[in-house]
Amino acid sequence: MKVLLMGNPNVGKSVVFNRLTGVDVISSNYPGTTISFTKGYIKKDGTHIEVIDVPGVYTLEPTCKAEEIAVQMINDGDVIINVIDSTNLERNLNLTLQLIKQKKPIIVCLNLWDEAEHTGININAQKLQNLIDIPCIPCCALTGQGIKDLVEEINKAKPSNFGFNDAKRWNEIGKIIEQVQILSHRHHTVGEFLSDLSIKPVTGIPLAIVVLGLTFFLIRFIGESLIGYVFEPFFENLWAPLVLKLSDLLGNGGFIHDLLIGRLFDGQLDFGQSFGLLTTGLFVPIGAVLPYVFAFYIMLSFLEDSGYLPRVAVMVDVLMHKLGLHGLAIIPMLLGFGCNVPGALATRILETRKERFISATLMSIAVPCMALQAMIIGLVGRHGFLGLGIVFTTLFIVWIVLGVILKKFVKGASPEIFIEIPHYRMPYFPGLLKKIWMRIKWFVKEALPFVFLGVVLVNLMYSLGIIQFIGEFASPVVSTLLGLPKQAAGALFIGFLRKDLAVGMLVPMNLSLKQLIVASVVLSMYFPCVATFTTLIKELGIKDMVKSSIIMIVSSLVVGGLLNLVLFNF
Repeated sequence: MKVLLMGNPNVGKSVVFNRLTGVDVISSNYPGTTISFTKGYIKKDGTHIEVIDVPGVYTLEPTCKAEEIAVQMINDGDVIINVIDSTNLERNLNLTLQLIKQKKPIIVCLNLWDEAEHTGININAQKLQNLIDIPCIPCCALTGQGIKDLVEEINKAKPSNFGFNDAKRWNEIGKIIEQVQILSHRHHTVGEFLSDLSIKPVTGIPLAIVVLGLTFFLIRFIGESLIGYVFEPFFENLWAPLVLKLSDLLGNGGFIHDLLIGRLFDGQLDFGQSFGLLTTGLFVPIGAVLPYVFAFYIMLSFLEDSGYLPRVAVMVDVLMHKLGLHGLAIIPMLLGFGCNVPGALATRILETRKERFISATLMSIAVPCMALQAMIIGLVGRHGFLGLGIVFTTLFIVWIVLGVILKKFVKGASPEIFIEIPHYRMPYFPGLLKKIWMRIKWFVKEALPFVFLGVVLVNLMYSLGIIQFIGEFASPVVSTLLGLPKQAAGALFIGFLRKDLAVGMLVPMNLSLKQLIVASVVLSMYFPCVATFTTLIKELGIKDMVKSSIIMIVSSLVVGGLLNLVLFNF
């Protein structure tokens, strides 16, 4: 049996999904599209019931690709669980009545039941059930209230016999609301008071700065703590002796030794510079990057599930329109800080080609992923906060200026933001942990192969003299325009595979602070890693990706040259 979870965005559908299913869930794209969905399983009476979390929709009269896919997915489902926000019953019933017309077995999950009671909304669930001829289960997915009753109804579900004139659907909804819902006076809650503060510009902008500043402080604190107290001790005290024993068995040299272990420095390993599969290949993604990615996804998931991200989208909407985007474009940008690949995938939530092109280009150029940030912080941060401040301030200025330019020259429309602001909610922590686990698992699955590939290619190119040749060929640009040693050209080339690995290649060059700043900015801007590149080809198409790539290369050389000139003089 296949059960579809359907409902409007921000009704707590994902929390219901997490309550129903176990940890082992799968995220994939609908065949032939870039629209993703998640599926898991319920074990009931010895059988497995497949549960699919359908993309959130407002209507079955499609206005975007996600709604088109949702309509198609209805044909594949055996039972529909329509998740409703009980605090917005009237709007949610619009989708419910459309689902009834599909003649599929339906169950209504009246989610956020506790919030409806707290806000003075009283719904007669039994009367609603009798009127529309569908089981209506009061639920609070956060606490688990009603979830057991919801599961029990799955095998009993049947199509509704409720008849109505679809042309007068909203009239029917009004009649239903009059009979089943009573509103009573109540005072503002603390959550509503905070909600008002977070969307008014005078208070919301300072609050957003504080929240995002605290978020990235916690990301760095958690990441550095994990590196300093867990991962570095593991690699240095437990892993290094094993690798050195293997090095002795391989004779401390030769192709296989260099491939697996890399170079030794006075008989010792340097996990950041050895460039072996078992040294740099494991340490960079696991020991230096994964802690930051883990910390980032903890904070991002908390901001998502608490209901704060839609408020950020509203707050930055005016700024985003200056760049040819609207407020929802902040979501791909924030995701890009974790990894540019999910950031690239998230551009699909934007409605027009112009928005998707600008968003993807700005993210690729001026939003360094957490892996790259970790390496820049480790490399430039040793010289204090001045260097880091210049790097990230430069990228922010580029993000603003380039966005203004692209808005003017990229053809197309940038529509107004259309987003519902949900109530503040305490996240459902088992669901939060599941989301973090899925994202970390995805990162390890996607990142490790490219790091390994990068390490292999670095070894091969060093052995064959290719990196030296590239350095000689590109030295006029790299040395003259950017003020970097010609060996840095090899790092720029490797950046196409993994930018964090490319930054690691700068370590043995003993660059000055000025050179480290220029190299970090250029590496961030000039081209996305191969994983992001292939994803953007799928999202934008080859023609737009070529245009975006030209913009990246030209802008990185211009900014790098200007930065080198300014830093050289001052």
